[in-house]
Amino acid sequence: MEGCLVLLIFSIFLLSEGPNLSHCARMFTIINNCKETVWPGVTPGENFNGGGFSLKPGQSIVFKAPVGWSGRIWGRTGCNFDRNANGTCQTGSCGTFLKCAASGKPPASLAEFTLAALDFYDVSLVDGFNLPIVVTPINGRGNCSIAGCDTDLRSNCPSELSVKENGKTVGCRSACDVFNTDEYCCRGVYGNPVTCQPTYYSKIFKQACPEAYSYAYDDPTSIFTCSGTDYVVSFCSKRNQTVCTYHNHKLVCSGSKSIKGLKGTEWKMIFGLTLLTTNLWLLF
Repeated sequence: MEGCLVLLIFSIFLLSEGPNLSHCARMFTIINNCKETVWPGVTPGENFNGGGFSLKPGQSIVFKAPVGWSGRIWGRTGCNFDRNANGTCQTGSCGTFLKCAASGKPPASLAEFTLAALDFYDVSLVDGFNLPIVVTPINGRGNCSIAGCDTDLRSNCPSELSVKENGKTVGCRSACDVFNTDEYCCRGVYGNPVTCQPTYYSKIFKQACPEAYSYAYDDPTSIFTCSGTDYVVSFCSKRNQTVCTYHNHKLVCSGSKSIKGLKGTEWKMIFGLTLLTTNLWLLF
């Protein structure tokens, strides 16, 4: 009887509080939906295969990152690595290594994360653009909006910002990277959100990608929050495209209405009510 009472109290606690998912690790599923091989880079990369790997078209890979991790994920293109994992890339290079210990060289589309009780995440084009990239939170609580840029800016990149290889545009540099002025780089007297305003070039980026950073102080429409969520980072995907990840050994997909896609509070209610019913039966 005493053991049953303990279980009953525990069940009631689950209903009222539940496990604090915001303190759990986050699952990251990285997907390549491009027609070309992508070499994702991650810094810090200790929890991501050392910070670098390759994904052929249609491939995906899953990693787990602890709460407290703060870093960035981007794609590298046009890479050629030897058996010792040394080589070069046309865009996003982090030096001559497959596994990145430093950030990618601009231009590079960046997915940025700070994992805490309340996660912050965004997609930034402040360092330019090299690939469409979308961040989709799944199974989280809060605002949890989809971030990213699903438009390929390479096809409409202004010629003065364009990076070409063999006559093909492979990246679109930022105005700061090209012109290196205080106005474009939001520094000096322009180093605050009042004086640093959208420019002709950042407006081109923003019009194409409304849910991504187009310049340093583009915060209101570009940074998002979510609690206790998993993330799908996909290259060359549409924002409304269904993506899936594994959560507690179950397949969970964006926009799912089934029990496989229930949010944390709904899982807690189902689990808690099941234990409560069982314990009441044991008591009476």
